[in-house]
Amino acid sequence: MVSERGRVGPVPETHRDVVAAGAGLAGDRVVAVGSTARILVAAAARALRGADCADLGAPGAVSRFPGAPDPVRRAAAARAVTRVALTPAQAAEVDAARVADWLVGQYPRRRYPGVLIGSPHGAAAHLAVALDMPWLPASFEMTVHWTGGAVDRPAAALDHGAALAARLLAGNPDVHVRQVHCPASRGSLAGATVSLAVRWRTLPAAYRRFLADRLHPGAAVLLLRDARTWPVRDEGAGHSFQVGSPASGLEPVDFHPDSRALRQVLRAAGGARAHWAPPEVSAPREPAEAGVDGGFADSVAVWAGRRGHPLHRVLVPQPEALSAATADLYRGWLRRSGKTGDRLVVECGRLLDPWQVVRAGLVPYWCENATRRRVEGVEWWLAGSEPFSSVDVLPEPPGVRSPALAGLPQWLAVAAFGRRRRALDRGSARGYPVASVPTSRATEVLRNQPYDLPVPPPLPVADALRALRDAGDAHGLLVR
Repeated sequence: MVSERGRVGPVPETHRDVVAAGAGLAGDRVVAVGSTARILVAAAARALRGADCADLGAPGAVSRFPGAPDPVRRAAAARAVTRVALTPAQAAEVDAARVADWLVGQYPRRRYPGVLIGSPHGAAAHLAVALDMPWLPASFEMTVHWTGGAVDRPAAALDHGAALAARLLAGNPDVHVRQVHCPASRGSLAGATVSLAVRWRTLPAAYRRFLADRLHPGAAVLLLRDARTWPVRDEGAGHSFQVGSPASGLEPVDFHPDSRALRQVLRAAGGARAHWAPPEVSAPREPAEAGVDGGFADSVAVWAGRRGHPLHRVLVPQPEALSAATADLYRGWLRRSGKTGDRLVVECGRLLDPWQVVRAGLVPYWCENATRRRVEGVEWWLAGSEPFSSVDVLPEPPGVRSPALAGLPQWLAVAAFGRRRRALDRGSARGYPVASVPTSRATEVLRNQPYDLPVPPPLPVADALRALRDAGDAHGLLVR
């Protein structure tokens, strides 16, 4: 129930019983449309079937208003997100077990030589495809309506989110809910909905069944963990709250009321710094929203040990570490298969297509988003790499304005590393940074790349681990 103040009331016991019985919302209704984990599972599953991402996503509402005033665009974006967000009442109908079943159900029914599991990262999807393995997330994202919300009132967001989390946790005691209030990465949408990252605290039953049925005996389990931390408020009730995010391209100090960057962010999102009063932090260095719950990691280790599957842990200090290591790995894999390994595609955010990358014999480098920090990562990697004959760049417009974003000249500088071909996708650049582009845009662009068949045979796990370890010193990746 929703009270007159907009707060979510207690969950009726009969509703909890329904959720416990597995009659909650379908997984594709629960997991946020366009969230990274959702896109990566869909892309990896399609690639393992030999299909591309042409059916993923449609142009967003804001793509129709690239030149409109900011208030018009913000209103259009808010209307679009509230059409697909969950209502507060539906938070009680979420069944995390059913979400896990939906995720594994997207993969072809056959045996695999291993599995990648853990934090969401585009390079992990490419790595999984090269290894002929599925990729499974350790968490999923939800967005829920916040009627009467305000982008510049994080304390009110915490109150609303805590009540929503209580509803969700009543039927799902085996998860932790991390709420993220970040106007820098979500813009005005942070005032229309709340974003909840739901982390499993243990390996869900659907994952256990999937791994038991689909892995070859002795198949490897690769546990991927994003090591970034962020200040949070956690009162130990299964719900924690963070203001800002590493994905914003900003630092925690940038979300202080006196920050110049915060003033710019709130102005662009339609808020005011005068109202900004974030709750006190209780834990200054907790795993950020893309991290893996410690209980989940322990559960994976116990399951693998009991079943005789070797477990390999991959700790990622920053997204570019895995992106660079995977790109280097792809280049070596392609060359050992008789291909040039000399053509690079720089993907960004949701703009990726693992099958088209493999089909065209491309080397993929994935940028988490369009922030300057992430784009600088690919620039540094390119500066230290053997030159590529062609560089295609797919910059995903974030749909918001922020002082942390890379401008189109910086993206053009990335493309300029190509010796013969230097291409920045015009469709992605049109309306940048406030437009929206569907995942299928990457497919359209990559379909125009010449075929380089046959597809290389799957990369052996031992070779992949060796390549990742070799890259560890250079990129800060820890593989054990």
